[in-house]
Amino acid sequence: MTTFKEIRGTAIQSVSSDPTNPETGQIWYNNTIGVLKGNQLVAAAWAAGGNLNIARGALGGAGTQTEGLAFGGSSYPPLQRRNETEEYNGTSWSPGGNMGTTRNALAGCGTQTAGLGFGGYGGPGLTATEEYNGSTWSPGGNLATARYSMGGAGTQTAGLGFGGYDNTPPGLSNLTEEYDGSVWAGGGNLGTARYALGGAGTQTAGLAFGGSTPSNTAATEEYDGSTWTAGGSLNTARNGLSGCGTQTAALAFGGSGPGTSAELYNGTSWTATTSLTTGRAGLAGAGTQTAGLAIGGNFTASTEEFTGAALAVKKITTS
Repeated sequence: MTTFKEIRGTAIQSVSSDPTNPETGQIWYNNTIGVLKGNQLVAAAWAAGGNLNIARGALGGAGTQTEGLAFGGSSYPPLQRRNETEEYNGTSWSPGGNMGTTRNALAGCGTQTAGLGFGGYGGPGLTATEEYNGSTWSPGGNLATARYSMGGAGTQTAGLGFGGYDNTPPGLSNLTEEYDGSVWAGGGNLGTARYALGGAGTQTAGLAFGGSTPSNTAATEEYDGSTWTAGGSLNTARNGLSGCGTQTAALAFGGSGPGTSAELYNGTSWTATTSLTTGRAGLAGAGTQTAGLAIGGNFTASTEEFTGAALAVKKITTS
């Protein structure tokens, strides 16, 4: 029989306390508590979070997994555009201040106490921008071009809006606009005009992925503050998806189908990761690649929390 020493080149150590920085796959016996332990890779997982108070889709999102923000969107039945805001504390959602403009299919970015909501649909497409301070929304500078179902990234004082659907005249948009906390200014155009796309990153290191052209696309583009360049394509072409993270560490999830698919981006290529429990499109996203938040979508109240794969010290048993 092969022994652990023959496999690893070392014997299992008996120690009085757990190692400070154990290696991947290292096993030891803690003789103080009489437990065999190992440093193991724990798989990525989605777990149910607290439900939204108002079930909705086509909403905006911002913030982190433990300080999330959800705003606007639409509920059904009956079909109704919303202006309500909810704040997440990592466990449950509570009401925040209402938006001044009722809308769905809007974009968002920023944090729970410094959020930005812009564009969307309120009958026609909208240019309206609003800034959130943790309790109330106030008007910001208008977009130059009214659009809905666009992508968003960045912060309240350095926001990025791209793509979407422009209904004056009707058509897919490849426009990019940059926000400085007061006004929007034109940026470099997307290579592929599209709407219902996902976004992540910052104003100077943005990421656009998926969407409709009008057929579903897997195309990814990276923004450097002035121009977009092609990145690695998603494994699953889709629209109505959401995302979070950075240009070099992004998480994309959900979308048409409705889909459960989730993928990780490393700045070059996308790889599949653990799927959402509930498939949905038109959802909002917040957080990071290793601590993401999927909010609402398909008129649901469902919230899911993503934990990325990571090393963890575990008790070793025979089961």
